[in-house]
Amino acid sequence: MSLTIPLLLGTPRLGRQSAHVAAHVHAAMSATGGVTAPLLDLSVLDFPIMEQRLADLADPPPGLTEFSATLAAADALMIVTPEYKNGYPGSLKNALDYQVAGILRRKPVAICTVSSSGFGGILCLAQLRLVILAMGGLPIPESLPVSDVRSVFAADGTLLQPGFDAKARSLVADLCWYAGRMKSDGD
Repeated sequence: MSLTIPLLLGTPRLGRQSAHVAAHVHAAMSATGGVTAPLLDLSVLDFPIMEQRLADLADPPPGLTEFSATLAAADALMIVTPEYKNGYPGSLKNALDYQVAGILRRKPVAICTVSSSGFGGILCLAQLRLVILAMGGLPIPESLPVSDVRSVFAADGTLLQPGFDAKARSLVADLCWYAGRMKSDGD
């Protein structure tokens, strides 16, 4: 069974360590047979602050229509996001707020949170699960909180803890399992 599972990198922040995490998770997704994994990077998309939902815009910002179409066509979604001040980035919320409420209906969503602290972004994880539920998505029980990211990845993106890739592959496998079950039940 083929699955389309985009990876959404949830921050455009300069110097973001979450980009290193996303690169490794994306590699694990791309190496999984039958998975097409488009990368949705908010630093590339650079959406302005939402004033109207996409459906109400006469002239959508560049990339927004394609972003929305990718989410709508996906079988599941992987989100990699840092935790900022005990929550998720405003840029991620902004990108999701543009979307119609049920765009993730019956789609499994895996969340990987990144933190410079020792807690791995668990507060961001909890809040983001609520947003996913409000969008009709199904946050899977498995997650990948990355604590003290600078001890896992060097500033240049070099992996310092080889065990991380096994954790990323495990999360991808779990997400694919849920996506496969949901897709086969929906057919």
